[in-house]
Amino acid sequence: MKHFRELAGFTQQALSKKIPCDRSHVARIEAGARVPQDTFAKQCDELLGTGGVLLRLWGRIDWYPEVQHPDWFERRAEMDATAVALREYQERVIPGLLQAPGYAHALFSQVASGAEVEERVRARLSRQPRFLADGGPLYVAVLDESCLRNAVGTPEVMRDQCAHLLRFGQRPNICIQVAPAGRFGLVRPRGSMSLIELAKERWVYSESMDRGHFNNDPAVYLRQAQAYDVLRADALSAPESAVLIGNLMERYGDHGQAPAEHSDMDQEQLQPRRRRQLHRGGAHLDEEQLQRQQRRQLHRSSPRYPRRRPRP
Repeated sequence: MKHFRELAGFTQQALSKKIPCDRSHVARIEAGARVPQDTFAKQCDELLGTGGVLLRLWGRIDWYPEVQHPDWFERRAEMDATAVALREYQERVIPGLLQAPGYAHALFSQVASGAEVEERVRARLSRQPRFLADGGPLYVAVLDESCLRNAVGTPEVMRDQCAHLLRFGQRPNICIQVAPAGRFGLVRPRGSMSLIELAKERWVYSESMDRGHFNNDPAVYLRQAQAYDVLRADALSAPESAVLIGNLMERYGDHGQAPAEHSDMDQEQLQPRRRRQLHRGGAHLDEEQLQRQQRRQLHRSSPRYPRRRPRP
């Protein structure tokens, strides 16, 4: 990447403004200290006129040849590597399989520093490529709205994380839904949990402080799976969730601060955007209402003629 950047006459600062991203992000990728996303490689190919070389190289590199998960999480990571399907409910923070690099870095920086942060970020991101590959396993994530509103890092980090969710949600094997905070009657699990389907086994997974809990009792799995299906049905649909995530992404970018912990305004904003989506290719609802009002006014101001009624 550095070779092609210099060949095209770009400095790190100039390239970062074109992408756009921080100059330090470009510098860390060139130094081999940060793993780029495939979208980053594609953007650089277009900006530097490489003919797609960087994206092809990105696909050939084993980005996570040696990563070390915490001992208590190693078993869960092994399940992710062989799972046929994975369904999750998450509260408070974005689940690891959906975290953007900047978000993961900011999250681990709260509890660690230096090389340990980089190692833990690499280990977390190493679980994602299998689900992003063509023909990857089914992955369904229901996010409590708190995941999107709890501030991690900076407004820029949260905005990038929202954009990351929207990109992931476009993949055919990934479905992201949001359980809105202001919806009454929505029954949430008592904590974050995962339903892991392997080739011959099915597991319920949950976590406490630095410990993972596994249960393969068929009755427990069936009970949790049924509750999860009801939750999915009552939560926002995937398209509605994408609209809400997009709204929050814009607010993180426009206001430079976390949106308030209140979803009524977002629901009000969600309604017009839903209507615009439903009325694409036709007149907007506001225009239709205005036309109806104008027709009523014309009707009221026009002369009235008595109607002939048939005699009994």
